[in-house]
Amino acid sequence: MRRVLGILAVLFLSVFGAAQASAGVNVRVDIAAQRMTVTTPEGEVYDWKISSGRKGFRSPNGVYRPTRLEKNWYSRKYGGAMPHAVFFRGGYAIHGTPAVGALGRPASHGCIRLHPANAAKLFALVKKYGASQTRIALNGAAPDNLSRFAKASTHKGKAAHLAKAHGGKAKVAKAKTHRSHAVTVAKQARSHGWEAARGQIMLRPALPAGAYGYQPYYPSSYGHGSGWR
Repeated sequence: MRRVLGILAVLFLSVFGAAQASAGVNVRVDIAAQRMTVTTPEGEVYDWKISSGRKGFRSPNGVYRPTRLEKNWYSRKYGGAMPHAVFFRGGYAIHGTPAVGALGRPASHGCIRLHPANAAKLFALVKKYGASQTRIALNGAAPDNLSRFAKASTHKGKAAHLAKAHGGKAKVAKAKTHRSHAVTVAKQARSHGWEAARGQIMLRPALPAGAYGYQPYYPSSYGHGSGWR
């Protein structure tokens, strides 16, 4: 009996110890809602606004552990301060930002931005419980409000293209009309010239019947004499 109780006690202590060892900071990032929830083993719960990656700079979904902590960090790539940075994947980090007015909507280059005071709090919690006992989960996708404007601009561009094409067709039609009109005028001019010339010919006086060279030549075989008259 004592042996059984001893085994049960060992199992209980093992399970309890494992639970204690796994207890830590749980960070949940809801990218769609642009919110972060942080819980601790002591029952602390925090709910903060964030800024995730804006269009073209998506924040990476997944479950991570902190890889390093940097109290004062500056991004040489994007030229911005990243105080109390908790890096979790390569150059991606949760950090404070001076652009607090943008919190609540996508605005970063892929990092998760927090109010500087909230970033300092999270940094302290990770240090307290350890990176190995901190779980960071990113889920969801940012609401893409730009897509409808892009679509609208596409329609606008298509309308402009159609208008341009229609304008080009109108120009071609107008040019054809001008050419047709010019051809008609030229024909009329030629016709008028011919009619004028014809009129001049018709108005010339007829040669007298006895004029030299007018009478036809009648061979002697016709009985009218010979030669020209």
